[in-house]
Amino acid sequence: MSTPDPRRPLVIACAALTNDLRAVLTASGLDQAIDVHYLPANLHNTPELIVAAVRPHVAAAVAAGRAVFVAYADCGTGGRLDALLAEFPGVGRLPGAHCYEFFAGSEVFAGLHAEALGTFYLTDFLAKHFDALVWSGLGLDRSPQLRDMYFANYTRLVHLSQANDAETARVAAVAAERLGLAFEHRHVGRSGIAEPIVEWSVSIRKAAAA
Repeated sequence: MSTPDPRRPLVIACAALTNDLRAVLTASGLDQAIDVHYLPANLHNTPELIVAAVRPHVAAAVAAGRAVFVAYADCGTGGRLDALLAEFPGVGRLPGAHCYEFFAGSEVFAGLHAEALGTFYLTDFLAKHFDALVWSGLGLDRSPQLRDMYFANYTRLVHLSQANDAETARVAAVAAERLGLAFEHRHVGRSGIAEPIVEWSVSIRKAAAA
């Protein structure tokens, strides 16, 4: 990643996307042209805090004249993130309701949802950090009996993978077993974040050239 520069475009991102954004920016040749500021991944468990965490970084960047993109979906903010971004014309975000939707794509995700309403999803990041963000995050390490209450209406766990790594898929399968759910692996890649970021960078260059 490039050295931070107050003149460069800025992506404000969930730290759960660190590996994926690095891969996307490197593959697209944007790693030396765009800065990224990561916010804590554990906001995944407290979506009501996301807007307050994002706001000062967006405001500061816009005030400095930087182009800004927010690498979050709605992520459980109930429209509050969109309301914040409406205060800053030109600042966009990743599409969809959550990371599962933008990684899978709306059509694929809708199909998965229609197949089984009781589906729990893991990305590569969440699979790798299952203990910290899911098991401990939900208090199952302290009260494992809560598993049957939390997951009573779930029937399967779907791992939506970005890297298609066998070890990560194995870890996700173990997580499904721990939750008492059937396991399914769908490789979806990174186009769900690559395309919006690249389109945004193109729009910046066009605006600068106009």
